[in-house]
Amino acid sequence: MIDQIKDLKKEIESTEITDEDSLETFRLTYLSRKGKVQSMFGQMGKVPKENRAVVGKAMNEVKQLAESRFQDAKDTLNRREDQIFSATDDITLPVAPAYTGSLHPLTKTLNEMKQIFFRLGFDVADGPEIEDDFHNFTALNFPPDHPARDMQDTFFIYKSDDDSSEDLVMRTHTSPVQIRLMKDTPPPIRSVIPGRVFRNEAVTAKSYFQFNQMEGLFVDKKVTMGELIETLVMFAKMMYGTDVKYRVRPSFFPFTEPSIEMDVWWGSEFDGQWLEILGAGMVDPNVFESVGLDPEQYTGYAFGMGVDRIAMLRYGIDDIRTLYENDIRFLNQFSA
Repeated sequence: MIDQIKDLKKEIESTEITDEDSLETFRLTYLSRKGKVQSMFGQMGKVPKENRAVVGKAMNEVKQLAESRFQDAKDTLNRREDQIFSATDDITLPVAPAYTGSLHPLTKTLNEMKQIFFRLGFDVADGPEIEDDFHNFTALNFPPDHPARDMQDTFFIYKSDDDSSEDLVMRTHTSPVQIRLMKDTPPPIRSVIPGRVFRNEAVTAKSYFQFNQMEGLFVDKKVTMGELIETLVMFAKMMYGTDVKYRVRPSFFPFTEPSIEMDVWWGSEFDGQWLEILGAGMVDPNVFESVGLDPEQYTGYAFGMGVDRIAMLRYGIDDIRTLYENDIRFLNQFSA
């Protein structure tokens, strides 16, 4: 009997199971009610009593072997079935490109500018985009008849009939945050103020009704124009490289005196033009008085930069409107 059990064990071990049909044949041959394993147990009555323990143990081992072989083969076939591809699947084809988001060139430029001014000792401040007349105009030394107050240049949220102090506007520059800083923070103040501004202007390749500025303010005792120019030149070199071609020229702004503008050469050496990137100057004494600071004790400088124009120079973009069209073909160039 032991020899028959050994032969059955070898038979089970050598049987190949390659597909569903051979798996079912194996089950019927060895594990069904009329299968060889069950038939083997049917012969137990013929075994002498003194040998039944040994024979029974050998029979159970063969049964466990058959069941184990059946289950392992079944699991293997199931896994193989999950991996079967249809006739339309070609696993050698390249994967379709997955488009991922990236920073907008304006955001990239703004982040670079912030990092430069962090290195120069500035922190970052913020303020509202809807401003009242005092913060947007009056405190910045804009006289009542200044052209910037005209409806053609400013988006008014609320326009009073006779009292301009009640007017609400979409801020035309980030300079109102300077007023809020000087009113709320005792000097020294050394901050940059990035943000969106709005002007009722014609849309061209160089101008837009919405754009981004970064304002800068430094207020302390004995601040000089030389420090301002040195800061601006250092910014230009850190932003565009030490070989950048720039110029600083006189200008006029109601809230600074004296005032200057900085231009950067845009284009090739022989085929280009000067592009103004910022206005700046020493804070006007009238501005200090409007926020309660003594102009005899404190001096300071302020500057305002066009982030959009700096981005155009940084990335060789020739039309400001491209920055706001959300064309995926354009934005994909900045995904690296």
